[in-house]
Amino acid sequence: MTQTNNRFFDEIGRLMNDAAGAAQGMKREVDSVIRNQAEKILNDLDIVKREEFEAVKDMARLAREENEALKARIAALEAKLAGSAGGQPGAGSADG
Repeated sequence: MTQTNNRFFDEIGRLMNDAAGAAQGMKREVDSVIRNQAEKILNDLDIVKREEFEAVKDMARLAREENEALKARIAALEAKLAGSAGGQPGAGSADG
């Protein structure tokens, strides 16, 4: 009887291990299907990826910095032009 009980428990243990392995396999499969569906939905929504967003954000920052530098340069040139044409009426007008 003891040997029969041991064999019974061995079979139950083996069955439990097989069930756990099957459950893990199903979990991986479900995860894969969900991930693929999520990617498909996001692609259909045309959502920007973080890397692309960060790249455009950096480009915008650089453009703003360049714009500010150019504004300062134009202001300096206009001041210089106004200073050199200060005695001449109508000269140096940028109102075109």
